[in-house]
Amino acid sequence: MKSDKTKKGIERSPHRSLMKAMGMIDAEIERPFIGVVNSWNEFIPGHIHLDKLAQAVKAGIRTAGGTPFEFHTIGICDGIAMGHEGMHYSLCSRETIADSIELQVTAHQMDALVFVPSCDKIEPGHVMAAARLNIPSIFVTGGPMCPGIYDDKNIDLISVFEAVGAFQTGKMTETEVRKIENAACPGAGSCAGLFTANTMGCMIEALGMSLPGCGTAHAVDAKKMRIGKESGMKVMELLEKNIKPGDIMTEEAFENAVRVDMAIGGSTNTALHLPAIAHERGIKLNIDSFDNLSRDTPHLTSIRPGGNHSMLDLDLAGGIPAVMSNLKEKLNLNCMTVTCRTTGENLNNLKIINPKKNAEVIRTVDNPYHAEGGIAVLRGNLAPGGSVVKQSAVDPKIMIHAGPARVFECEEDANEAILGGKIKRGDVVVIRYEGPKGGPGMREMLQGTSAVAGMGLSDSVALITDGRFSGGTRGPCIGHISPEAADCGPIAVLREGDIIKIDIPARKLDVDLTDAEIRERMNKCKIKRKELKGVLKRYAGMVSSAADGAIFQ
Repeated sequence: MKSDKTKKGIERSPHRSLMKAMGMIDAEIERPFIGVVNSWNEFIPGHIHLDKLAQAVKAGIRTAGGTPFEFHTIGICDGIAMGHEGMHYSLCSRETIADSIELQVTAHQMDALVFVPSCDKIEPGHVMAAARLNIPSIFVTGGPMCPGIYDDKNIDLISVFEAVGAFQTGKMTETEVRKIENAACPGAGSCAGLFTANTMGCMIEALGMSLPGCGTAHAVDAKKMRIGKESGMKVMELLEKNIKPGDIMTEEAFENAVRVDMAIGGSTNTALHLPAIAHERGIKLNIDSFDNLSRDTPHLTSIRPGGNHSMLDLDLAGGIPAVMSNLKEKLNLNCMTVTCRTTGENLNNLKIINPKKNAEVIRTVDNPYHAEGGIAVLRGNLAPGGSVVKQSAVDPKIMIHAGPARVFECEEDANEAILGGKIKRGDVVVIRYEGPKGGPGMREMLQGTSAVAGMGLSDSVALITDGRFSGGTRGPCIGHISPEAADCGPIAVLREGDIIKIDIPARKLDVDLTDAEIRERMNKCKIKRKELKGVLKRYAGMVSSAADGAIFQ
């Protein structure tokens, strides 16, 4: 065992002495050392219960004969960081989280790991670390928040953001906004829709790195605690059989995950995170992989924000195992998983508890919501390196659109114009210098997109950016435009009034300029540089294109 390096033999007496200073006894020291990597903190509702979940995990580890060691990583709440300078730091934290886990685990020589993360960049950072360290590992993701209820309807955090837009146009009173604010987030868990956090929980399960049902088991459901105990026990079996993340997260497993992502209509942020995780395993995955698989994968669920069902509906319908069962003919079934069985064997054991709810929420491949998957990759003279849109959440009336560019150099300026009523029907809002390098940090921009939706403009106003949009976004919001403005991509030379042409079915994003006109503007392009220091300066100097997952070069 790896931990023997810290505890075996007379020469390790000083090391054992330090362990005994923490109250450990010889029997505990002799057992395998299992790291419990917890992202619990008091900043994020998706994390506020993870202290208790980790206790369940540690109980499972002890039951199966291991000695748990819990430690913590940082976590940033994207919702609280949204709309101000704090969001520059969110995507940056992903690499910091992965690095911090590597440091802690390698320095202390753990034998195996149980990861207990939740929310947007934290879950991907943990999986990147698992892929990099490649010792027996299992994940217990924190789970979704229950939906709020207002006026007999399910609501969530996005409802609050959209209510602000409705207030700006006089469609809602301040009192109504306050009532929605008080009802939207009723307790612990990741915000209650198929936003980035819950999408990534589903992706971890689809990859085979968490037990079946974990991704949709809600934060307040006792089922989550039981999964925690079972996972603590299961990691001991993974250790005994020496099944590692590298045995599970194969190229075929990533293909399964992307297909599941397309089938459920998940967040566009998976086009950043799955490639970054794959990169840690030496596997090439980029936005073209998403587009190719999307064309061949039907969209089977209609979960908020793109549809009317909630994550609770998806869980009651059988969760990700039920989705994968309906998608079975398109999946690689021989992939190993943390159950110590293959994907196919897991699906053969599947029993649907609520068949009526299952039929209502998860459609079959013969009767999908859309023939193609949730994400489309658009290219053209405005995005030669590609761009990403959640096509399953776009109103059919604006799948093809042409309109004048309204150009903004940052998110704050765009939000001010949107909330100030300066954006008209038919406009294309362009937000640039928000990419991985130019932002830096590729801020999510939910305030502006939600305001557009709340104002009733999501069927007539498009938004495009070299940054990214929240997993809670709906409508024609096209992000990840590459090359970004900071790399003198074509988005850097757009001018107010240029006609932007969007054709999602044809996968096209163009500006109505000739190649010669674009070249002339590019020759005169002057990149705007920001004065940076600390983390952001280092990040901007190391990060790659969004098309490659914004990984470090």
